Parts: sequence; C-alpha cells; structure tokens
Amino acid sequence: MFRNGKAFITTALTVTVAGAALAGCGTDAISGPLKSAAKEDQDLFTGTQKIKVDGQSVNVSCSGGLAVKRPVIVLMHGGGDDLKKMAGLQKSLSKEDRVCSYDRLGAGASDKPDGPQTLDSSGKILSGVIDHVAADTEVVLAGHSLGGLIAARYAPDHQDKVTGLVMMDATSPTQNDDLTKGIPESAKGPAVELREQTLGILQGKGPEKLTVPDGEVRSAGDIPVEVVQHGKQYLAAVPEYGPDLETAWAEGQRKWLGVSSESKLSTAKNSEHYIYVDEPKVAVKAIQGVAAKASKL
Repeated sequence: MFRNGKAFITTALTVTVAGAALAGCGTDAISGPLKSAAKEDQDLFTGTQKIKVDGQSVNVSCSGGLAVKRPVIVLMHGGGDDLKKMAGLQKSLSKEDRVCSYDRLGAGASDKPDGPQTLDSSGKILSGVIDHVAADTEVVLAGHSLGGLIAARYAPDHQDKVTGLVMMDATSPTQNDDLTKGIPESAKGPAVELREQTLGILQGKGPEKLTVPDGEVRSAGDIPVEVVQHGKQYLAAVPEYGPDLETAWAEGQRKWLGVSSESKLSTAKNSEHYIYVDEPKVAVKAIQGVAAKASKL
C-alpha cells in the first residue's frame, strides 16, 4: 500500500491511512431475507443498525440466515477501515451463513471512544456485539490486520462462545518489537515515517485510541484456525529495510499458529495486504472452511 501510489508503505502492520486508495467492495448496507433457525423471539436483524454497548453507539451490519448448527460469522475490519470495506466479503458469505460486521469505537459510524482504549475494553465492545447478533449461537471471528490481532487476543478468554478463527494477514503479536528492530532510529527516508506512524497507532494515537502492546500468543484450545498470509511481498518495497520487514511479518503469521492446536497456515499467492479484496475467493473459502469445522465441534 502506497500513499498517492508511491513514496512509502502506509502500512500493513496495523492500519491503512490511505484506505480510500484501495477501493472497497462495498455497499453502504447489506440486506437480504433472514431465515432464522433460532427461536422466533431472538433479536436477530438484517441490515445496518446502531446498538448500545456500555452506553456507546456501535454500528452493526448483519445479513444471511441463521443456519442450524452453524456458527454466526463476525467480520472484524483492520485499522483505519470500517465495516463498509468488508461489505463484498459479507455479501458472499451470507449466501450460506449469518454474517455480521461492526465498526469499532473510533471507526466508521460508531461513537468515538471517551478516552484511551485497551484490548480489554475493545473486547467488551465485541462481547456486546456478539451478544446482540448471535444470541445463544456460537461464533467464528474472521479478522483482517488489526482486526485479526484483536480476534486472536479475545478468543482464549471466550472459548465458550468463539469456536473458530480466521486471521487474514493479522498484525503480528510482536509488532512493536518487530518494527523497532526492523527499522532502527537511525533510519532515514520513507522508513522513518512508516516506523513513527505505525508505532503511534500501536500506542493509541489513532482514531480508535487503542493501545496494542506486544504479547505472547495464548491458546484458545483446539478450535479450528486458519492464518492466511499475503503472497505478494509488497513490504519489500520499503527502501533498505523492506526484505527484513517481510521476514518479520511472515514470522509473525507463524507465531499466531500458537492460538490453537488445530491451526493452519496458508498463503494467498496473488494478494498484498487486503487478501479479501485481492483474492475474495481465498478469503471466502478459508472462512467457510473454518465455519464448517466449527459446526462439527
């Protein structure tokens, strides 16, 4: 990803500042008939609506019917994006499953956070969304970039609800350290801006005000997990430091395999960071595959 098409990579590491340059798949709202296999009184909806979680307004979109013995799929956007970015993916998946997405606080049409956010506070918002959209049904979390990291940090503490994970080029669990080692303070040129911008986001200076510290990968048991990494090595375009950044990124993807004893690593050969945009069929196949495995647990 380049700002204005060149100059420097704005970053796959956590956030897409130039997200508008990468066209989304999207419609503003996703709708379709809801054929629920759940109890008639469950508060399931189709379309886009605002819900209240901890006194905050959270923008949520749902589509597709709730199939018997199938988990609800919850899509989680990357930093700097919102649920509209994943609209095309949601539409494709909703042909077979109930699929929901949401804007985190500070993103899209959701409220801005009252103050600094942590992974714990962000997790509380996710819990509120899941309670609203999935009722008594289990969920599969499918996250891109920062959304993938948040999903993987959330799952170990919610094994009663999360029965599968798909991580699409997820931010490394040691991104701060990876970046500090990969681009030293003595660096010059485009790499400096990349380093400072990304570390700023990880330290809570972005719109979400979310602090993302490095941490060990904790296990969520034996739930099915697919980690999908990019195949086109676009990070290598960062002058001087690019190849090392690609190596660290790939290692970060392998680290995420520790989230489950049933983890699988795959590569979207023709994709840069936005796997679900560059190769939507790869993303759909991975998510549907994990959902199918989760339904058998």
